[in-house]
Amino acid sequence: MEYKISVIIDILLFCGKIIKYLDYKNGAACMRCPFSGNRSACQGSCLFRTISGHILPDRAYNEKDSTTEMAKDKKGAGSYERSGRNIEGSRRLCMGPVMLVLLVGTGIFLTVRLKFLTWRNLPYAVRLTLSKESRTKHGEGDVSPFAALTTALAATIGTGNIVGVATAMVSGGAGALVWMWISACFGLTSKFAECMLSIKYREVNAQGEMSGGPMFTMKKAFKNKTIGAAMGWLFALFAVVASFGIGNLTQANSISDAMNKTFAVPTWVTGAIITILSLCIIVGGIKSISKLSSIIVPCMAIFYVIGGLIVIIGNIKNVPAGVAEIFRMAFSVKAVAGGVGGTIVASMMSGMRYGIARGVFSNEAGMGSAAITAASATTNNPVRQGYINMTGTFWDTIVVCTITGLCIASSGVLGITDASGKAIEGSELTIEAFKTVLGPAGGWMVTVGIALFAFSTILGWEYHGEKALEYLAGTHKYNMIYRVVFSAVAFVGATTTLSIAWKFSDIANALMAVPNLICLLALSGELAKDAEEFQKMLKRERA
Repeated sequence: MEYKISVIIDILLFCGKIIKYLDYKNGAACMRCPFSGNRSACQGSCLFRTISGHILPDRAYNEKDSTTEMAKDKKGAGSYERSGRNIEGSRRLCMGPVMLVLLVGTGIFLTVRLKFLTWRNLPYAVRLTLSKESRTKHGEGDVSPFAALTTALAATIGTGNIVGVATAMVSGGAGALVWMWISACFGLTSKFAECMLSIKYREVNAQGEMSGGPMFTMKKAFKNKTIGAAMGWLFALFAVVASFGIGNLTQANSISDAMNKTFAVPTWVTGAIITILSLCIIVGGIKSISKLSSIIVPCMAIFYVIGGLIVIIGNIKNVPAGVAEIFRMAFSVKAVAGGVGGTIVASMMSGMRYGIARGVFSNEAGMGSAAITAASATTNNPVRQGYINMTGTFWDTIVVCTITGLCIASSGVLGITDASGKAIEGSELTIEAFKTVLGPAGGWMVTVGIALFAFSTILGWEYHGEKALEYLAGTHKYNMIYRVVFSAVAFVGATTTLSIAWKFSDIANALMAVPNLICLLALSGELAKDAEEFQKMLKRERA
């Protein structure tokens, strides 16, 4: 076990050294590159820029910006500015190419290690998810298997399914959608693995509730208890931080911003509503959250999918051309033009870069968050529940993200620009796509979709953070305090623009993934054995 972990860490460090060396050889390392101390102007050819690029949208650096920044350094920038640059550098390092390689690479390795069982059993998993069996309780647990899945989906399906897809298609071309699908295919196995292990190593707390997640897996499954406890503690710490960032502040801000722009609702009103509603729900714990999630998640997904299908059918004549452009840009070695007037110029590399990045951080496969909720499921077989929770990646990326992507590709809005000549992206692009068929109602539908998706994310992430805090504190006594504070923080997110919260969230999310992925790789043999035994049992049941 210790040898496996050591080898994994050595591989990661070696990847980092290779990237740093190649950046140096290109002579173009820039301020945005976290692997180099060279703060000269970016020439646009370094490997970091080529592979990872602007994973999240922000200000692009150019030579003028770089010169200005260096001048500030010489004069002595303030501590706040230096801290901001350090945080930004840390974010780019955490969400750079090494992290993407680790996330997708782990999924590929586990898929092969499990002999593609997750792919072969996907139809079975989908049928099981939709069956009455998933809504009944068999074995130990707090909520039904279906409720555990929808609670995990509540945290997973968020603004990234609307905003993230649009941004990826503008930055990486329409082909980014294909690479989102590819990353999701391998993400299925990562999601299956983390959820299955979470259920296998869960335990009952003093309140009689199930507590589980990657932190418990690390603590109980590793032979070296010191390493396991340390990794589990780090995962739980970053999960708590992420729950307030990506799971609360940023989501509340997205809701208030969308409601203010579309319906002119004051941000403080939206903030107050979010705070009161969330507190009323989460104060009841996992049973209250899961009860609402099992209703709101399917309803909001169906609502958005139906709206998207109406848009796609309304633009049915453009669908063949849109799909052709998606695949043309996905596998074009050289940069090709696409979108309105050819304003979107991208190659296979850029499509891969943005598609994988958006896909991975949308469905959260490999990050370990969904495993915390999976542990609450009432089940007598960890592998069976692992398959149920695995479908979360399918619903999130293959279904919801695909609807957004096809709406944009078929509506002919990809590449349109605003008054300043800048390509429209994010929620504005998705709204324009829906408006082509539904008119103003399309904008309202997307706004309501963003509000529902983001609010459900707040509910799901509250449970993730609560269980992580419970692990850190070693007691459930602080759970109620956490629930109240968590609800109050939503008001801050809705009424304040905190760009630093996004950066801390990205860092915390990435740092959650590292110990979780190391754990999955280290326990891959155990995963393969349990999956194979279940497959034999499944064959006997079918016989």
